[in-house]
Amino acid sequence: MRAWLLAGLLALHWAGQAMAQEGAAGSPAYLSLIIDDLGQNPTRDSRALALPGPVTLAVMPDTPHAAEFAREAHKVGRTVIVHMPMDPATGPFAWQPGMPEAQLRERLAAAFKAVPYAAGLNNHEGSRMTTQADAMAVLASELQQRRLFLVDSRTSPGTQAAAQAQAIGLASVSRDVFLDDVRTPEAIAEQLAKAVALAHQQGSAVVIGHPYPQTLALLEQALPGLKAQGVEMISIRQMIAERSNQAMRGHGRKGTYAPSRE
Repeated sequence: MRAWLLAGLLALHWAGQAMAQEGAAGSPAYLSLIIDDLGQNPTRDSRALALPGPVTLAVMPDTPHAAEFAREAHKVGRTVIVHMPMDPATGPFAWQPGMPEAQLRERLAAAFKAVPYAAGLNNHEGSRMTTQADAMAVLASELQQRRLFLVDSRTSPGTQAAAQAQAIGLASVSRDVFLDDVRTPEAIAEQLAKAVALAHQQGSAVVIGHPYPQTLALLEQALPGLKAQGVEMISIRQMIAERSNQAMRGHGRKGTYAPSRE
């Protein structure tokens, strides 16, 4: 095993063990994992698809392999969601402040057409767009009509996405931890350990990572060991039911919110 991966796994093991002990002994501890930015690279996509457990796969609609990968993931029983570009993201699908409502709906419909079998949506970037309450109300309404769910990636402290979803009873959940804003094995392991501790402390944690080689390598080795740390991986749908649509505080690497890069 590469030294950098071993160091990261050791950091996860010891930090996770120490922090998990701070949680309530014997209480349920659930974790849901989402891998973003898929559809760009078949090799990385395949590694993400092969991760153990009920991992949710967020596919970008403006990528060359979006439809093909979404079909492949659905075929093997994985949950697929649209990784929807939002300002400051750009491109033919991106939602931008000031766009007419009809155009927002049109771009959303195109994104779901580009990512077949999507069961829901989370935002790609969106640190500016998700603060627009009216637009997030449109998003929530559209997803409700389609009987889909929303994951608020929480790229801004001013996000309105989860609040607008809750206002109409849309199935929704909010991200707690970003794994890999810092792309070193030690930092990624530290973030996963933080998620383990959070799952023990509040009962659950929603984690988002990306198909970086460092992230995938660590997850391939670490995910099978979560049960030994008292954490059960559950699907994102199960997590929504577990939390009963209640938004929980998002945790970045050094504070409440991660940098607005998602």
